[in-house]
This record gives sequence, C-alpha cells and structure tokens, in this order.
Amino acid sequence: MAPVTVITAPPANSGSGRGWRFWTIIISCTVSSILTALDGSAISTAMPSMVEDLGSTYAYVWIANAYFLTMTAFQPIYGQTSNIFGRRSLILTAVFLFAVGSAICGPAPNLTTLIAGRAIKGIGGGGINVMIDIIVSDLVPLRERPKYIGLMFIAYGVGVAIGPVVGGSLSERVSWRWVFYMNLPIAAAGFIMLVISLKVRYVKDTTRNSLKRVDFGGNALFVASMVSILIGLSWGGVAYPWASWRVLLTLLLGFAGLAAFLVIQCSGLIPEPTMPLRLFTNRTSLAAFGLTLIHSILMYWQIYFLPLYFQSVLEASPTTSGVYLLPTVVISMVFSVVAGTGLSKMGRYRPWHFFGMALFAIGYGLFSLLDENSSTAFWAGVQCLGAISIGVLMTTTLPAVQAPLAETDVAVVTGTWGFLRCFGGIWGIAIPGAIFNSKVDQLVITRLEDENMRALLSNGGAYGLASGGFITSLNYDPALKATVKSIYADSLKLAWQVGIGFALVGVILSLVTKEIPLRTELETQFGLDEGESQGVEKGTPVKASDEAIDKEEAREKS
Repeated sequence: MAPVTVITAPPANSGSGRGWRFWTIIISCTVSSILTALDGSAISTAMPSMVEDLGSTYAYVWIANAYFLTMTAFQPIYGQTSNIFGRRSLILTAVFLFAVGSAICGPAPNLTTLIAGRAIKGIGGGGINVMIDIIVSDLVPLRERPKYIGLMFIAYGVGVAIGPVVGGSLSERVSWRWVFYMNLPIAAAGFIMLVISLKVRYVKDTTRNSLKRVDFGGNALFVASMVSILIGLSWGGVAYPWASWRVLLTLLLGFAGLAAFLVIQCSGLIPEPTMPLRLFTNRTSLAAFGLTLIHSILMYWQIYFLPLYFQSVLEASPTTSGVYLLPTVVISMVFSVVAGTGLSKMGRYRPWHFFGMALFAIGYGLFSLLDENSSTAFWAGVQCLGAISIGVLMTTTLPAVQAPLAETDVAVVTGTWGFLRCFGGIWGIAIPGAIFNSKVDQLVITRLEDENMRALLSNGGAYGLASGGFITSLNYDPALKATVKSIYADSLKLAWQVGIGFALVGVILSLVTKEIPLRTELETQFGLDEGESQGVEKGTPVKASDEAIDKEEAREKS
C-alpha cells in the first residue's frame, strides 16, 4: 500500500471538533436512533393488522424474530469491518439497508416477503445502533462519552414511547404498510445529514487488502450459530416442548458454533478477529461485559413481563398496558442522562453499577409481591425502581468495558458490547417465559378442574391468551376468573423471584470491576477530518491519496 502520512494533532484542549460538523453528526445520529426505535415499537401494535391482512400462520412470529436475529448477529461484524472500511461507509450502508428493508416491507404481498424485508432491516438497524456508539467514541474522550450516549438513549426512548401510538393509529386509520413507508423520509434525512457532516479519517487500503482483513469465515459461523439459537428459542414452549429434540438440537448446535467461533477468534489464525481474545483477558472488561449481559436480560424481563401482568391480572388492554409501562420508558431516559452526566463529572463507574444492580434486586423482589389487589401507586412505584436501574446501567457499562483497553480496540469492543446487549435481550424474554410457562403447567393441574381450560393455558397458551380479552371473557364465572388470575399472578411471582438471582450476580460483578481512570484526551485514528490545516490526532495515520491507492490496485491486478 502507498505510504501513510502522519501529522501532529492540536492540543487536546484546543476545542477543535465541537463546531457545526460535530453537532450535525450528533443530530444525525439522534435521528437515526429515533428511526430504529420508532420502527421497533410501532410494529408491536401494527402486527395484528399485518397478520390479519397477510394470513395468520405460525410464521408471523418471525416478523419480529427476523429483525432481532439479524440485528444481534451483525453488530460485532460492523465493529470489525468499520476498522477496515471506515465509519462513514459502514453507517451509511446501515441506513441504506434499513431503508431498503422498509421499502420491501411496505408493499409486501405475503408474509415471506415481509419477513425477508424485516431481516434486511435488522442488518441495517443493528448497524445503525452500534455505529452510533462507535462514532460517539471517536468524537469525544472516554470520560465524556456517557453524556452523549445518554442523549442517544433519550432519542431512542422517545421513539419507543411514541412508536406504539403511531403504529396503532396508522394501522387503524390508513394502513399498517405506512408503518414501513414512514421510515423512508426519516432514513433519507438521516442519510443526507450523515453524508454532509460525517467526514472522518481512516486508513484507506486497497480493495484486495481490505477484503483480506475481513473475517468472512468467522462471521459466517457466528451468524449461523445465532440463527440456530434463535430458532431453538422461538420453538421452545410454543411450537415444541422445551425438552423436544428439535429445540435441544438447534440450541446445542448454536452454542457449539459459538464456542467454535470463540476458539477460532483466539487461535491467532485470524489477522483481525471480530472478537479478539484481548477483550476478555482483562478482569474489569470481562466483568463489565457480564454486567452488560445481565442488565439487558433484566431490562427486557421488565419490559416484556410487566405488560403480561397488566393484561392478565389487571385486565388492561394492550394499548392501556403500553400506557402503564410509560414510567419505565420515561424514568429510564431521565436516569440514563443523570448517570451519564454524573459519570462524566466523577469519572467513576463502580458506584453506578452497584447502585443499579442493587436497585434491580430490590425492584424485582417487590415485583414478586404484585397481584390482583396491588394498587396503582404500588405497581407504578415499584416499576420506577426497575426503570432507574435500566437508565443508570444503560450509559455506564460501555465506559467500563472500554477503560482498560486501548483506543484502537474501540470498534471491536463496542461491537461486542452491542451484541451482548441484544443477546441478553433474547434471554431476557426466553428465560422468564420458560419459567412462567412451566409454573402455569404445574398450577393448572392443581387449581383447575375444567380440562378444556387446562388445555388452553398449558404448553405456553397462557402467555398468548393474556391479551385479546381472554380474562374478561371469563366474567360469566367469577370463581373461575379469580382462579385463572391467581395462576397468572403466582407464575409471574416465580419469574420475578428468579430475576432477583440475576440481579445479585450483577451486584457481585460490580464489585469485581476495578475503578480505572477514564481518559480525558481523545486518541483515535477515526476522528473528525477537519483538513490538514487543523491537524489530526497525534500519531494518527491518515488515508493515502486516492491516486496512490489506484496505482497500487492497478499493480495488484497486473
């Protein structure tokens, strides 16, 4: 490759990089964050209309699963390849793929096409989420990052809050297809703003050399493993019993694939691994990765199973349960900024981790007391405890992961962190779901005499029947209704109690981490490209001229 030029950066306190371009990038990332959040939450209220229009089959669950699968699997890949092809090209690709997926979903004539479009959107959505965090890490020093991550989470929270209302309104008044069409102008606005503002440095290499650096084999194995795991989780307790050979085989193959992937990553055979071994050999980073996983598990646990309580025990409609869940959304947004700002000022993350996990344990203990007699003040107040934990940990785990590692590892670290957040979300739905269904299967035998009602609620049926007015339909028999509600309440109680154990593991991990000083100077190869007159970061290689690259590629072809 042609020689790389190195020039000296201005002093760190010169204030460069906070001009119009910096803030335009932040706004662009905010728009992109709202885009992914709005789409994900709007689907929840629009999905019944989609299924009714395109046909109700078991495959409908993959409207959500296809997106979640590709979003999870591709985040580490974005981390690795953004070091090779640059941040700008990767986030623009992600926004483009998200728009393409939306354009496919909007006019989809059948469920298969819709699911394919959702899978493409997931690749784009996962890329948008992780690239935003990587770009923020490139623009500001480690100690300042929590503040800006908090801003992104507020934008994401706004999208989550208004999404169900938007999705429901569009489905009722226009068409569910506009849930996807509305993404196109938002994506176009974000794309144009990024094209204009996001001009960052990176080491440009020849196409051949760049492709050689991509871990194609490892990434393919990783994606295949994730597909297998998610198929197993989507089947378990729904299509087949958890003990079914089909479920066990897909989970076994998936985890065996992940183990093989990690072995290959650590073997030294891959020049630029997607998840290098050095990310996991440091005690603080490893513990912070664990905290990230547990935080995500408990966050999804609360977000998915509080509405189950609202709908089954309190007899709220799906829309009303969404309103009841607003304290979680609002409080978590507020405390993500509080914790992010506090961490930036104090420079200490351990107190926030301990506080967040301890509060999770207390909150889940109080969740286990919820029943049909719980007052609004009680379930709203308890919900706020969990919401504070969600917000506090949302902005404080990434700095702890990044602190012990070199700035050159920012992209792969952030990609792995983003993967664990999504992977934790999968288990945050699957684990309490399995606990809940198992307890229901036990209780229907001892509390219900009606064989038909037993059959309806067992084998995962109770979860699906919680919404849609099932509980209200039992008004003709108050005694039966009270028994069914007690089955729901006691099954959820066990799920919350198990969650306490996860939170306590998080408390232990918060004590394992070391308090490492957060860097106050920015050292990156991918900072803003303000031109040679303003300089770049010290020791940062900047891209060779396009002419030199073209000549090198010509020599390789000859």
